[in-house]
This record gives sequence, C-alpha cells and structure tokens, in this order.
Amino acid sequence: MSYPDPTLFGHDPVWLMAVKAVAIFGFLVLTVLVAILVERKLLGRMQLRLGPNRVGPFGLLQSLVDGVKLALKEGLMPAGVDKPIYLLAPIIAVIPAIMAFAVIPLGPAVTLFGHRTPLQLTDLPVAVLYILAVTSVGVYGIVLAGWSSGSTYPLLGGLRSSAQVISYEIAMGLSFVAVFIYAGTMSTSGIVAAQNHTWFIFLLLPSFLVYLVSMVGETNRAPFDLPEAEGELVAGFHTEYSSLKFAMFMLAEYINMTTVSALCTTMFLGGWHAPWPLSLIDGANSGWVPLIWFVAKVWMFLIFYMWLRASVPRLRYDQFMALGWKVLIPLSLAWIMVVATTRILRLDGAGPWVTVVVNGAFFVAVIAAFGYWARRSRRERPPITPPPAGGFPVPPMPRKEPADV
Repeated sequence: MSYPDPTLFGHDPVWLMAVKAVAIFGFLVLTVLVAILVERKLLGRMQLRLGPNRVGPFGLLQSLVDGVKLALKEGLMPAGVDKPIYLLAPIIAVIPAIMAFAVIPLGPAVTLFGHRTPLQLTDLPVAVLYILAVTSVGVYGIVLAGWSSGSTYPLLGGLRSSAQVISYEIAMGLSFVAVFIYAGTMSTSGIVAAQNHTWFIFLLLPSFLVYLVSMVGETNRAPFDLPEAEGELVAGFHTEYSSLKFAMFMLAEYINMTTVSALCTTMFLGGWHAPWPLSLIDGANSGWVPLIWFVAKVWMFLIFYMWLRASVPRLRYDQFMALGWKVLIPLSLAWIMVVATTRILRLDGAGPWVTVVVNGAFFVAVIAAFGYWARRSRRERPPITPPPAGGFPVPPMPRKEPADV
C-alpha cells in the first residue's frame, strides 16, 4: 500500500497538474451524464413504467442528446431581469461544485508518465474546511438567480435555499468534528490513511447518519428539495432560466451530489480502501485498483439519492427546519462531547471497553429521548374531526394564541 507522501503535493509539473485537472473535470461530467440516465431508468423501474429507451441502444444516449438539445435551444431572457447577475448566477453555481473535488483523494500514489504522483490534484492541512467553504459559495448562485430574475416565485425559492443551506451546513460541519478528533488531521489524504484498519463509519456511526441527512439537504434533493418545490413555486429559483443556463444549474446539482458522495466516502468509508474481505487480497489497495473501490462507493451514495427521490415524499418546510435545528445540531453537539470524552480516556490508558460503555450509554439516551418526544407529540396532537357524510377529512389547523388587543 502506497499512501501519498505530503511532500509529493505541489511538486508536480504544470502539465501534469493540468492533465489531472482535466481528468477530474471529465470524470465529473461523465458521472453526471451516466447519473441522469441511471436515475431515469431506476425511477422508471421503481414506478412501474418505461424509462428512456428510444435514443441509442437501450436509450444509452438519452443524456447526451438532452444536453445537446438544451445547448441548442433558444436562450430566452425576461425583460425585468438584472442581466449581469442573471448571467453570472449559473456560473457561480457550477464552479464551486467542481473546485471542491480538487482535494478529494481518488487513490494512492501511482506512477503517471514517469512521475510519482498521488491520485489527487492537491491537498491542504485544512482540506475539509476548504470543501465546506467552497461548497457554501454555491448557494450564492441559487440566491442570485432567484433575486435577479425579477419574479416572485424564483425569489422565494432563492430565500428558501439560503435558509436551508445555513441550517444544514452547520449540522454537516459538526458531523466532521468527531472525524477530526479520531484522525488528528483535517487533511483528506490523512483522514483516509487513518482508516487503514477501521473505517470511521463503525467508530462514528452517529456522525455518519447526521452527515447522510445533511448532504441530502445541502444538495436540495428530494425529499428536501424545498427551494425548487414545483408544487408551490413552479420550479423555484430557476423558473426564468432556459437553454444552456438552465442546463448549468442541473449540472451543478449533479456535480454537488457527486462531490458530497465522494466526501462521505473519504470521511467515513475509508476513501479508496478496498472493503473487507477484498482488502486481504494482495494489491487490492495499491496501484490503480483503489480507483475502482472509490468509484463504487460514490455510486452507492448516488443510488441512495435516486432511491430517496422515488420513494420518500417531500417534507413541509417547518418539518425540514425543525429536523435541522432541533434534532441534527443538538445530536451532533452531544455526540462530539461523547467522542471527545472517549478519546481522552483512551489516550490516558483506558481499555477498549470504555468506547463500548460510553457509546452504548449515548445510544440508550438518544433512543429514550426520541421515545419521550414521540409519546409527547402523540398526546399533544389535536383530534381530527370526522368528515361529514360524503365529505373528506380535513386536517386540523395549527393552534394559535389570541393576539393581544
């Protein structure tokens, strides 16, 4: 196994860095084309209907044809838009999504064109913070798209997105703190190296679950696609966009899905490490073979995204905000204290039993808290008035306190 030496970063020739950058961009674009096709095929199968099957053999060229069609369509621009910002918003949405992939380790150090180089464009001592910072910039593209469109519904979609990203960006960042404590570094290659023997998903399961929910909310995907809820906002922030500008928003969405999936693979699933028992095979974690394990893990999360979209209904906005602020953030803060306590006890010489006892007590406390909350919610739920003959049941309206006069 050949872990990337930190001294290897920053010493590649300029032409080799350009080759790696172009390869990452090509990987992202190809992943988007395949993901769109697989999602339409998978949703068709799960919803008992035919997916794309006309363009190319078995419909394999449908994504490519859709991209060409969008590029060739006439680009319409409403009269009341703020033109510079209107044109800049799709670019702001796409570029940060691509930039975040620069510090994702796709594999160990390999020999490429006679040069020893890691399968990673670059790395930083605070690489994970770089990813959080860059991906948070992407929301400006959505907010500016809604504001510059000069229309009410895109503006509402943009405002929803800003509130959503702020809420779930906090939970996502807190889920990484436990990883930093165990790995002792914020470097992505260092975090992968720290999972040589045990993946962090087994040691830090609550952090993984919090991140799993947060990454869906962060990318505005169903059931958390509130900024573009077509039921009440037509299409959300990109209602007034068409042609290539609309395609860029779709490209940003799927690249963001790939980026957060790759980040989850890096932080919790050992990165490019082979799963057990394949890791026992000689050469499974060396050379170009780990690239296969990395891509397979990323696609596992992409399939998870598609499965959610086909099977889970969209949440109400108040439910969505309550999940982020009242559940995920307090849970993450409590788990960070548990992990820090366990880590200090282990460094002071305590045995492995400390981890089992402390983590077990935390899980029991969480289950008891959720049970109490569920019983209390059931008691406080107002009764549903039975419908009149031939009518439909009407859900109770939220209770309001009388206003002071």
